[in-house]
Amino acid sequence: MFKFEGANILSVNQFDRESIEYIFRIADTMQPYAHRQKQTRVLDGAILGNLFFEASTRTRVSFGTSFNLLGGHVRETAGAGTSALSKGESLFDTARVLSSYSDVIAMRHPDIGSVAEFATGSRVPVINGGDGANEHPTQALLDLYTIKKEQQAHGASIDGMHIAMVGDLKHGRTVHSLSKLLCLHKNIKFTFIAPKELAMPTDIVDKIVSAGHECVISEQLEGHLDADIVYQTRIQQERFPTEAEANLYRGRFRLNQAIYTQHCKSNTIIMHPLPRDSRADANELDNDLNLNPNLAIFRQADNGVLVRMALFALTLGVQDVVSKYETPVHWYSNKGNTVI
Repeated sequence: MFKFEGANILSVNQFDRESIEYIFRIADTMQPYAHRQKQTRVLDGAILGNLFFEASTRTRVSFGTSFNLLGGHVRETAGAGTSALSKGESLFDTARVLSSYSDVIAMRHPDIGSVAEFATGSRVPVINGGDGANEHPTQALLDLYTIKKEQQAHGASIDGMHIAMVGDLKHGRTVHSLSKLLCLHKNIKFTFIAPKELAMPTDIVDKIVSAGHECVISEQLEGHLDADIVYQTRIQQERFPTEAEANLYRGRFRLNQAIYTQHCKSNTIIMHPLPRDSRADANELDNDLNLNPNLAIFRQADNGVLVRMALFALTLGVQDVVSKYETPVHWYSNKGNTVI
């Protein structure tokens, strides 16, 4: 099993199935703290360097929230233009300096391999919050955790399921990482729905096939949405040379309640890594799905806090003593979710 304490979390390739199941067991124990039923100060005095050199809302805030819920403190840098990188400083030098101010670092950067490069200069563990179109390991873990929970709610498991991934599969680092994790399971059917120009990279398809899973590739939604999970993705405009080129594909694959009713199973779970593009010319997931109980996109976001709390606890070696430092929450009543 992967040795977490003091380690960098850079790629899902680091994990075997046993390690992932261990992360999920620790994530389950974080629920009382994430739900404000209890609080823990196990990381009191610890500092997270939250370095986001590319736009982010959920991932950046989720990392910070997760660390705060464990009792730690957060220092943030948002945007390359506000850092010394804009003055020509190398990633190695930045890492060498900022890691002396932190106990762990979460980092996002637009360039493939950048977080791994940064980690070579860091004196503390580094967690990859997304490196260009390459990987997003913590998103993949929270996605898999969500899939596990959703499948269990329907009396099913990840093994033997059918997942349809839709949209920009070429640039979508979330589906790259999730596909790799799913390969650790058994008898998965993958359906990839994308324009041929935005198809899932060949190396990932080859990995899926070589692992013994079924893989279907299509450019059409119709006939391919009868899956256990439909994972919709956004057109990654920031990865295209121009906005005009991204616009060629925006809005091509849309899911609304009428399409869901016609083409999906009655219990098909809808997922999306967020943000969903709700502009009229895109509208990937229509607002008329918001009341559909199988829309899991916000449960995904909630699960991100649990998984990232687990990763911080494991990386800093406190996973077995979290409850030792817990105290009641005095300001919050979980009876009606009201402030008292």
